[in-house]
Amino acid sequence: MREIPTLVPDDAYNKTLLSHVHPPTWQNPTPQDRYHLVIIGAGTAGLVTAVVAGSLGAKVALIEKHLMGGDCLNVGCVPSKSIIRSGRAIADVRDAKRFGINVPEGATVDFAAVMERVRKIRADISGHDSAKRFSEEIGVDVFLGAAKFSGPDTVEVDGSTLCFKKAVIATGARAAAPPVPGLEDAGYLNNETVFSLVTQPKRLGVIGAGPIGCEMAQTFQRLGTEVHLFEMGPHILGREDGDAAKVVQDQFIADGVNLVLNAKLQRVERSSEGKILHYEQNGQEHKVEVDEILVGVGRAPNVEGIGLDVVGVKYDARKGVEVDEKLRTSNPKIFAAGDVCLKYKFTHTADAAAKIVVQNALFFGRLKASDMVVPWCTFTEPEIAHVGLYEHDAKTAGFEIETYRVPLKDNDRSLAEGDDEGFVKVHTKKGTDQIVGATIVARHAGEMISELTLAIVAKVGLRKLIGIIHPYPTQAEAIKATAGLYSRTRLTPTVKKIFKTFFRWTG
Repeated sequence: MREIPTLVPDDAYNKTLLSHVHPPTWQNPTPQDRYHLVIIGAGTAGLVTAVVAGSLGAKVALIEKHLMGGDCLNVGCVPSKSIIRSGRAIADVRDAKRFGINVPEGATVDFAAVMERVRKIRADISGHDSAKRFSEEIGVDVFLGAAKFSGPDTVEVDGSTLCFKKAVIATGARAAAPPVPGLEDAGYLNNETVFSLVTQPKRLGVIGAGPIGCEMAQTFQRLGTEVHLFEMGPHILGREDGDAAKVVQDQFIADGVNLVLNAKLQRVERSSEGKILHYEQNGQEHKVEVDEILVGVGRAPNVEGIGLDVVGVKYDARKGVEVDEKLRTSNPKIFAAGDVCLKYKFTHTADAAAKIVVQNALFFGRLKASDMVVPWCTFTEPEIAHVGLYEHDAKTAGFEIETYRVPLKDNDRSLAEGDDEGFVKVHTKKGTDQIVGATIVARHAGEMISELTLAIVAKVGLRKLIGIIHPYPTQAEAIKATAGLYSRTRLTPTVKKIFKTFFRWTG
């Protein structure tokens, strides 16, 4: 008997969402004799695998025990970017005076309305990932219920047996909490529960200053919550370029986020007024009381309970399903894609991996996951977008690079917008214009990074970008400006002397 998910709050928007991504009255189809692909998990990786394979005419079964759309639609990208937009809106209102706009004092946040908008957007988008669409428009057999491998070429789901030629594990990952004594007993939020809030916490402790922790810390602070952000390292966003992290960290301080860096959480306990986090910082013990705790660090792959041992699929409880370059598991008939097996747990990498799986599983393809050039963006304000190597990556690998950096304060559009605290930084292989990495810090850095990603993939050197016409004025001109810096390095004293001689003789 399949379990019907419950969504909180039980309003019209969540009812619409549920009707799309796990209809309570859904009747699973009668299984076909044999499927070309049986896919376990209907998050991004599973959905894209199903769309591509189904559109090509393959017989596909797609299984989901919880909500179709996975993390991205339900508890990740869609709700987080929706609430981030509300945080940015109130920040813009408070900042309006420097643009000559006098906003009456007393602008307030209606937190319930903010969260209602989040649920509305999620419901509006959910039709794209709905069971009905995949069944009726794409021709995929959608099965709702818990799946488990039962034999070398069979999967059991809700009392039915599905036979497959190939199978794909796309079960994703879930939020995991650090082993802090008392945390479980005190209770906490994570990305799977925070978007169910209808009442705004007055005080919020956020554990972990990675992308999730930082995005939510800044947003809740802007919405009016007093936020304490705990990080073991010396600065936020430890994975990112240090210069980039500093720009965002300075903005956090300006926003009023209480940064607790170099902090080691010792324990959590309940109090009559909330929850108390005890921590050690620089050898001294401290504590802070909050109403809610948000855990923004840690992911665990969903590998339990699906019968991987039955089909000889190797996996690690922390790292997930083991795959080779072709995303094939230790069982050659079974592939994996998405957060359950990939290092980079992004929606867009799950999408790309799904297309690799379809090619390799159905068409004897030779596509390799290691060939993916993966950009990413952290949606703080300003945003940090990155692709390729960092400086420390190159140094660790003994790889010599040259770096070209253009601050946004030198960009006309950035000055006009008042968003000049950022930069474009591009790394090239030393002695060449081959782009090997880039970081952008800007309000819409995620919209800008694709130009540099394309340059890396298409092997377009930095020198070529100097000839690309960019609309004026745009922040993307800062990318072109890095190409200008590269070109000027080619103007050596010897070259200058040659030009000087040429113009003297032709003058």
